[in-house]
Amino acid sequence: MTANSATSDVPTTDGIPSLRDVLAPLPLSGEMRQWDEATQALGIPALLLMENAGFAAARLLASLRPVAGARIWCLMGSGNNGGDAACLARHVKDMGASPLMVLAKPPESLAPTAAEHFAMAKACGVEHVRLADLPSEPLPDVLVDGLLGTGFSGELRPDLREIVDRVNGLAPGRFVFALDVPSGLDADRGVPCPVAVRADATVCFGAGRFGVCLPEARPYVGTVHVASIGIPAGLASTLPCSGLLLDARALRLAPAMLADGHKHAFGHVAILGGGEGMHGAALLAARGALRAGAGLVTVAAPSPAFSPSLPETMTCALRGTPMPEAWPEDPPPHLLRLLSRCRAMVAGPGMGHEAGPLLRRLLDLPHRPPAVIDADALRLLGMDRELFGRLTEDDILTPHPGEAEALLGESIKDRGACLEALVSLSRASVVLKGAGTRVGRRGSPTLLSPYDVPQLAVAGSGDVLAGCCGALLAAGLPGLHAAALGVCLHALAGKRLRQDFPARGNTASEVADTLPAVRTPPPPGDPGRLPWPN
Repeated sequence: MTANSATSDVPTTDGIPSLRDVLAPLPLSGEMRQWDEATQALGIPALLLMENAGFAAARLLASLRPVAGARIWCLMGSGNNGGDAACLARHVKDMGASPLMVLAKPPESLAPTAAEHFAMAKACGVEHVRLADLPSEPLPDVLVDGLLGTGFSGELRPDLREIVDRVNGLAPGRFVFALDVPSGLDADRGVPCPVAVRADATVCFGAGRFGVCLPEARPYVGTVHVASIGIPAGLASTLPCSGLLLDARALRLAPAMLADGHKHAFGHVAILGGGEGMHGAALLAARGALRAGAGLVTVAAPSPAFSPSLPETMTCALRGTPMPEAWPEDPPPHLLRLLSRCRAMVAGPGMGHEAGPLLRRLLDLPHRPPAVIDADALRLLGMDRELFGRLTEDDILTPHPGEAEALLGESIKDRGACLEALVSLSRASVVLKGAGTRVGRRGSPTLLSPYDVPQLAVAGSGDVLAGCCGALLAAGLPGLHAAALGVCLHALAGKRLRQDFPARGNTASEVADTLPAVRTPPPPGDPGRLPWPN
């Protein structure tokens, strides 16, 4: 994902809100810099933005732990991040703390705005010292990391790496509070370069950061908070960023419940899968669709199995000839009649690798319902690449990394680059599954689910997700909305299961059965804290 790689969004349709109106922005470093510059161009000076940042950070710190009487070392780099730390030092002094500004470089090396805040803090009685002259005793209660901000990229220089190592050496027993991003952490990729400050809490100014919200960044960022600093909200529309946070706020995308609705009003989903020996995958997808709100679900397979545990599911036998257990090459008339009644189909769970001709013909149908392509159907797509041209913007692909490799014909380890390559293949939305699932579509922002939920790493979990997305398509959501809401519901169900299965041991059926319990959206407004601890 590159800065400004996504400047459009799915428009509001039939009362369904835009993704950008619901989900919090996750700008890349370059995009955040553009917001800062555009804000200043409106006449809001950098000095005021830094004042707002320092004050907001001081208030947040005071809400996280006692400040009065605390010894607080504010570690300052020479850039604007150091100015934020100087401003914070001035405010915590007024709260009764004993702050000390610790400069990594001489004061004359400070950037202009940072130098002004350093001078104000000095004038208010805040003491300062060079890092090289820092006394070994007494140690602080709080370490504020204002060494490097989001402008950092590349590898840490040896002298900066030494400083980060020293901070981490001081950290045990002390509360570490990072400003914008822990020093040494790539704000776009969420990885240390090669080391980073390990913070207990991080405050992002203006908006969250894409890399900070990745699960792999969690050992460095701790709990993540967002503080408003006065950047006008309208800039997010005029300068849209390329990332959005796919957290519980996505529940507001759900269509309104129909008070007078009947089963047909909530949509009919066809599940194509469950070949010989793999009936369970199709039944799990059916269970996911039912629990996500579908009114009707039919499993279509050569010889579909009846499950006493899921009697609500209907079946449609597609026996091939001369082999009754094989998938037919052409869709039989009764399957075509079924699909004409369905609002969505899910193809792939337990389908096997012999259904390629049938899948091709189904995707070629002129008025077919939108499709979720999962599991074996993804591998069939990779084997018949012309099928990508049959996909529409309301279709959804749900690959895990191995299936992504089959679709692309190569392995791309970087998940951002992998998603970009996948969305370039067709007009469909793509759900790249795994810790920190990403959702994308050509010309739309990347949606990042910040969750890493071990309770979802069980056989059949992906089938449940496919069925869930199918139900949301059948409810009338556009493809990207259905994919986003499906990923959100799936992740929140896994999180809810953690209460009863902290060491795992849950089943995919239990993931599906938990879906209805997590559909209540959070109250309106920005809570200011991203969803950690997970």
